[in-house]
Amino acid sequence: MTTTALQSLAPPLLKKVECCLDALSGLGSVVVAFSGGVDSTVLLALAVGALGAEKVLAAVGVSPSLPAAEREAARQLARTIGAALMEIETTEMHDPNFVANPPRRCFHCKKALLTRLLDVARRGGLAAVVVGANADDTGDFRPGLEAAAELGVAHPLLAAGLTKADVRAVARALGLPNWDKPAAACLASRIPYGSEVTAERLGRIERAEALLHELGFATCRVRDHDPVARVEVPAGEIERAVTVRGRIVPALKELGWRFVTLDLQGFRSGAMNEVL
Repeated sequence: MTTTALQSLAPPLLKKVECCLDALSGLGSVVVAFSGGVDSTVLLALAVGALGAEKVLAAVGVSPSLPAAEREAARQLARTIGAALMEIETTEMHDPNFVANPPRRCFHCKKALLTRLLDVARRGGLAAVVVGANADDTGDFRPGLEAAAELGVAHPLLAAGLTKADVRAVARALGLPNWDKPAAACLASRIPYGSEVTAERLGRIERAEALLHELGFATCRVRDHDPVARVEVPAGEIERAVTVRGRIVPALKELGWRFVTLDLQGFRSGAMNEVL
């Protein structure tokens, strides 16, 4: 993955990217917390460009919270970029602080994962762990950022002032195939705070959203208000969702929900935070 294509970026954005590349170069070698989303993919590509593939390791946390399709996509992206990939089985499903699903659930999950990555870095002789948060992430409730700060983990994209739109523009300039991929949060984010997170619930959410993807809804969420499934699709696609309800409703009922609703407000990232 070459960074020469970055010269096509507008000067203000190129300056941000150069700041990010300088920061990565200064670290010497890194473990990238990698999910396969556009943010961590751009960070991985820039790290390889700044340091060389031999000084970069992509590490993805594997658990019931990560859909199988996302895991495979992460593998393919790492191969495309030319980075080594390590898959780490995480243990959040054994952590009562995660399973109880408090508002700070992400803090406990992220801290456990990043602690593991810091150990991987130490054992592998890599100097730092970096995560792909961007400047827009500071505008939402993100306890995972607190965990990273507590552990001294760097946020090169955020530090350089790169917004989500900036990251997508960089991904497109680099020819990354997921430059326009919709955001894909952890499956546990579909379960209301205070309601227990279980592997069974995560599995049926994954299968329900896979069905919606097959029906052409690239951006969607199935929120598990057991016994109710609350389906979110973009506001402009609500009418189409109604026309295919004959396929959605029986499929979701077969997965275990008694009632299936369509949220008329439409999809919005972080909808579960609205109760906080």
